[in-house]
Amino acid sequence: MSDPKPLSFHVPAPAVRPGGTPDFSDVPISRAGEVRRPEVDTAPEEIRDLAYAIIRVLDRDSEAVGPWAGLLSDDELLEGLRHMITLRAFDARMQMAQRQGKTSFYMQHMGEEAVSCAFRSALEPGDMNFPTYRQAGLLIAGGYPMLDMMCQIYSNELDPLKGRQLPVMYSSREHGFFSISGNLATQYIQAVGWAMASAMRRDTRIAAGWIGDGSTAESDFHAALVFASTYKAPVVLNIVNNQWAISTFQGIARGGSGTFAARGLGFGIPALRVDGNDYLAVHAVAKWAVERARRNLGPTLVEYVTYRVGAHSTSDDPSAYRPKTESDAWPLGDPVLRLKNHLIRRGVWSEERHKQGEAEIMASVIAVQKEAERHGTLHAGPHPSARDMFEGVYEETPPHLRRQRQQGGI
Repeated sequence: MSDPKPLSFHVPAPAVRPGGTPDFSDVPISRAGEVRRPEVDTAPEEIRDLAYAIIRVLDRDSEAVGPWAGLLSDDELLEGLRHMITLRAFDARMQMAQRQGKTSFYMQHMGEEAVSCAFRSALEPGDMNFPTYRQAGLLIAGGYPMLDMMCQIYSNELDPLKGRQLPVMYSSREHGFFSISGNLATQYIQAVGWAMASAMRRDTRIAAGWIGDGSTAESDFHAALVFASTYKAPVVLNIVNNQWAISTFQGIARGGSGTFAARGLGFGIPALRVDGNDYLAVHAVAKWAVERARRNLGPTLVEYVTYRVGAHSTSDDPSAYRPKTESDAWPLGDPVLRLKNHLIRRGVWSEERHKQGEAEIMASVIAVQKEAERHGTLHAGPHPSARDMFEGVYEETPPHLRRQRQQGGI
């Protein structure tokens, strides 16, 4: 027997590096309207194909077609467009504020606005989201005060979290937005546990968990699927596949070996993939999954196929790991432009009204920003009191913290 050849270690590599020509021609994309819409109570094994197709509503002519269309009125769509434009304007101003040193850190949502904004419109008051740091659209579409968001980013005297959280890591029980953790994948097990507790209490509220494509490689992801499927938790488990996890492409998490949605099939969980840049499709799929949970039919896994246009955060330079023109080649387009074009096609919107709307929204965002900065920024103005670090943490303050507070004279 001949001597065996030395083993080699395999490291997946993206299809194209910086300086190369982006090519998404190998991404299979279903035609708008061609993916069937099953009944909500359909058995998971009967809809396995939906884990591999991509549910789309808007076609190339900006028409809404197929069985997933027709769930939203023109007024509701106009409101959805306003939410996405608001999120984009908010991002632009906060990104600029970070560059000006008014806050330490920021993360944009460019290209992903439809995912969280449309999903939020499918929920009811009292439902709880367990989000990552790129779902601020849940708050904006849910009516959370933008002033509170900005004050939290600035860590000023009106910061509702009293300076205890990183910028963009919001928290609001009243608006169904669980405290964000920077350690991703924890959201999944927390969402499943919350949903199980809701069922145990015979409540009517459901949960939604959020995760990115990269974090599906975490053990929490798989543990959550075990518990969700075993106990039929009333939860929607969302995977935002924006192609990039910080600086690593989705292949590091075994994206491309199948689909992320298909990972639910081994647990007996119904799984769907949706065009994450199609507001109408996202809302329709969210409504389907939410109804399934509400009717006590168990969990649903949803993969949103989208693209992170901007940097991972203000600490990131994407030109170091992907071509600068890659976002231009993304075949599913811009969610704001696609919804705008659909509304123009329907005759309820126009290019002129769109420009006017963008200007009005930006003006309102700037006005709120000025008010927030009047109460302080990272390096200027009033900040939360040092005593706040001891308040609201324990029901009864432990002796060692009492001593620390006394030593600090606060």
